Amino acid sequence: MLTRRNILQVGGVTLAASAFRPLVALGADIVDLTMTGRPDGSDVWFDPIGIHIQPGQTLRWTNNDAGNAHTATAYHPAIFDRPQRIPDGAEPWDSDYLLPGETFSVTLTVPGVYDYYCLPHEHAGMVGRIVVGDGPAADYPATVADAALTALPDVALANFPAIADILAAGTIRHE
Repeated sequence: MLTRRNILQVGGVTLAASAFRPLVALGADIVDLTMTGRPDGSDVWFDPIGIHIQPGQTLRWTNNDAGNAHTATAYHPAIFDRPQRIPDGAEPWDSDYLLPGETFSVTLTVPGVYDYYCLPHEHAGMVGRIVVGDGPAADYPATVADAALTALPDVALANFPAIADILAAGTIRHE
């Protein structure tokens, strides 16, 4: 027999389930990256150093390095007059200094290649590359090709993983 109580129970369960559904979808769209280093400070890095995501996904950096503050900063003239190494029309970002345990998130919507660095550790080669979208590697070089001629530290340029490798693997970890 269908009673008012049964209807309210079913309705309450349905309402509760639908309230949590967006949280699950958002959680699936978050990609975690870490900022870390050796305890003696002799090496610092982002992990993964290269990652392939889809437009609309959110990246969240967490500083897991107990001995250093780090940033996740897009290469863009609007931020410290750096060369542009993100797609035209994309919003540049700068996390500011993150102390150990702190996080920063950004959602990328424009397909292309995004290169970023840690402000205090760029000269130590602490850089990362994000490929957004499913185009073949040949679709992406214009974003990076002109920028590769700019004056970035050699150690930074040497640490960017190849776009084709990121597309093939999905994730490139620090070695």
